Amino acid sequence: MDLVDGIVGLAVLVGLVGIVVPVLPGSLLIGVAVLLWALDAGTVGGWVVAAVVVALLVAGNAATYVITGTRVAASGAPRRTLVLAGLAGVVGFFVIPVLGLFLFFAGGLFAAEYWRLRDVPAARSSAWVALRATALGLLVELTLAFAAAATWFVSAANGVGG
Repeated sequence: MDLVDGIVGLAVLVGLVGIVVPVLPGSLLIGVAVLLWALDAGTVGGWVVAAVVVALLVAGNAATYVITGTRVAASGAPRRTLVLAGLAGVVGFFVIPVLGLFLFFAGGLFAAEYWRLRDVPAARSSAWVALRATALGLLVELTLAFAAAATWFVSAANGVGG
C-alpha cells in the first residue's frame, strides 16, 4: 500500500462514520475516494473495483430511501416529520456530541408527531414506526457501505489498483 492507498483508506473510514453521523456525506465520500484511487491507478482492475464500489453505494442509498420512505408513509407520518427530526438530530449532535444526534432525532420524531396528532399514544406509535424504519434504512446502507469498503480494501491489499 502506498500513500494514495492510505489516504483513500482514511477517507473510506471517515465515510463509514459519515453514514451513521449524517453531518458527513458518508457514501459520497467513499465513492469519490475510490474513484480517485481508480483514476490514480489507471488500470482496468481499478476501474472495475470502483464500479463495484459505486454500485454498492448507490444500492445502499436507494434502499435507504425506499425502505424508510415506504415504512414511514405506511405509519402515516409525513416527510416533514423526518425533516424536523433530522434537524433536531443535527442540533443534538452539537449539544451532546454524537449521542445527542440519536436522542434529539428520536425526540424530534415524537415531538413532530405529537404536534401533528395531539395524541400521545398515537404519536408514540407513529414515531416508533418511523424510528424503526429509519434505523433499518441506516443499517442497510451501512451494510452495503461496509461491503463497498471491504471490496476496495481487499483489492488495494492485493494490488489490483496498481
